[in-house]
Amino acid sequence: MTRISVTVDGVEYSDEVENRTLLVQYLREQVGKTGTVIGCDTTNCGACTVHLDGRSVKSCTMLAVQADGHEVTTIEGLAQDGVLHPMQAAFHDTHALQCGFCTPGMIMSSIDLLNDNANPTETEIREGLEGNLCRCTGYQNIVRAVQQVAGAAASPGASPGAAADTSVSTGVSS
Repeated sequence: MTRISVTVDGVEYSDEVENRTLLVQYLREQVGKTGTVIGCDTTNCGACTVHLDGRSVKSCTMLAVQADGHEVTTIEGLAQDGVLHPMQAAFHDTHALQCGFCTPGMIMSSIDLLNDNANPTETEIREGLEGNLCRCTGYQNIVRAVQQVAGAAASPGASPGAAADTSVSTGVSS
């Protein structure tokens, strides 16, 4: 057993974990963040994607001990004061989900994608999300959701550095 200290969604946790405990297991079973789902356990589906220090990681192939001293943001940590993160709202507005299983990972990866490229093309969005699988939607509305957030950040009247505002709203500075 190893003691780790991890900040998850702005709250610091200090827990004993087995060295072999995956980050996704720790988040779900010890911290109670069940929005981070277990899909494939092989990094193929991306359903378990969270942000580690502001960058997307697949928590099914990362050990909890590797997160020691770091900040993790889960899907539950995106909404602030009952207001959905712009990406969560866009997924809702564009009906970018069907069963919802892939949605947490898709949203987390989409935010990271826009942090790297504030105005991606459709092809860049599809390539940026290729590590996240959806078996239901056909991806079109997922792409629309990302475009909606990118468009809002780039629209006239948006504050300078609006893409950086998306990162800040995750609770993690990049």
